Amino acid sequence: MRKNDTIAALCTAPGGALGILRISGPGSLEAARRVWTSRKGLSADSPRRLTFGHTLRENGEPGESCMAVYMPAPASYTGEDVVEIQCHGGEYAPRALLERLFRTGLCRAAEPGEFTKRAFLNGKIDLTQAEAVADLISAKSDAAGRLAERQLSGALGERIREISRTLADILAEIESRLDFPEEELDWKNGNELIRELASVRETIGRLLSGKEASAILRSGVRLVIAGAPNVGKSSLLNRLLGYDRAIVSAIPGTTRDTLRESAAIRGIRVELTDTAGIRDTAEDPVEQMGIERSRSSLRLAEIVFWVFDASAVSAEEIRKMRESVPERSTTIAVWNKTDLLSGGFSIPDTGVKSAAVSARTGEGVDALQDLFEQAVWKNGERSEPECAVSARHVRALEEADSALGRACEEIADEAYELAADGLRAAVAAIASITGESASPDVLEEIFSRFCIGK
Repeated sequence: MRKNDTIAALCTAPGGALGILRISGPGSLEAARRVWTSRKGLSADSPRRLTFGHTLRENGEPGESCMAVYMPAPASYTGEDVVEIQCHGGEYAPRALLERLFRTGLCRAAEPGEFTKRAFLNGKIDLTQAEAVADLISAKSDAAGRLAERQLSGALGERIREISRTLADILAEIESRLDFPEEELDWKNGNELIRELASVRETIGRLLSGKEASAILRSGVRLVIAGAPNVGKSSLLNRLLGYDRAIVSAIPGTTRDTLRESAAIRGIRVELTDTAGIRDTAEDPVEQMGIERSRSSLRLAEIVFWVFDASAVSAEEIRKMRESVPERSTTIAVWNKTDLLSGGFSIPDTGVKSAAVSARTGEGVDALQDLFEQAVWKNGERSEPECAVSARHVRALEEADSALGRACEEIADEAYELAADGLRAAVAAIASITGESASPDVLEEIFSRFCIGK
């Protein structure tokens, strides 16, 4: 990062009723005064007070009415002097104000995630909290939002710091043995050190035990709706989404391409894919391309809703399901159109869990969602970990746990110098989670995923 410069960006998406422009850095107050004015003005004498004023045109004349607030360092989001200007929304007004600000030459455009990156570098938040900001923005379900909020509050960071403090104390104990071998100090015996390290490893194990649930709640699952033409796949998609997204027709082959939408089912983020009907003979080359895309989607699916027409049970279609869905995917057979049946319906044996539904009326969809939830949690109870660990956290925790395992073995053999090496490796891995020892490449990779303005 460039030092001592000032950055600016829009913090709101274009098109809304309100536009917020954020300026951060040592020149933020002067830059704001070039594009905004009021009778009271902005100063250190009235910090964190939303003030009514007007934008300034380049000829010095007042423009639209808007509000501004000055937050002096270090009591701001970034830890630097920050000014936020709230103007009318839409496409034109916020963008015109930002361009006018850049033409003053007092600031530059912020890079993606740079405001949060500065907050991290200035010690306002740790790296787990910075990642939680991105998670909160991208959250698509209540559960994902709650996990991000807990991490943003510092729950995971505090757990990691507790581990770090304990390891630092144990390492200091071992290094004192190496530095003062002739002294008769009150050192802990090897078994006590091993017990303390075992306790740390238990804490790491508890954090790692939530990795699968964290991944599911944060990233969601890929759910593909497949089956033969005209069995009601698009109707089921619309029912699950709660609105008409796909065209529904009685004509087979209406869906020619895959449709992807995000949804939340039982609090789980889902990427829903509606596919073209799969059949062996398709004379239309466009339909054939759609079928190939359907097969490609199935290869990536984690869960598959294979839809059948309950009014026309076919052993051939059951065979096609078994051949088409990869073994690693969890398949749920969905017997649709039960509303067309005059009598009861006995679900055929397909070798997978099944649900009888009517996508048109919604009957049976709750039971289908129950089966989906069971498939996600592998028939166990829904799990929402207190601390959500990401793939990056998991790698660091596993590296630390492995190093601590080696250290315990070395302590048992009284090879304290080798044990100290293992402990140092564990401390470095743990410190990388909160950012105390994260490399510039890691920081670049994390903050590049942020949007501009955050």
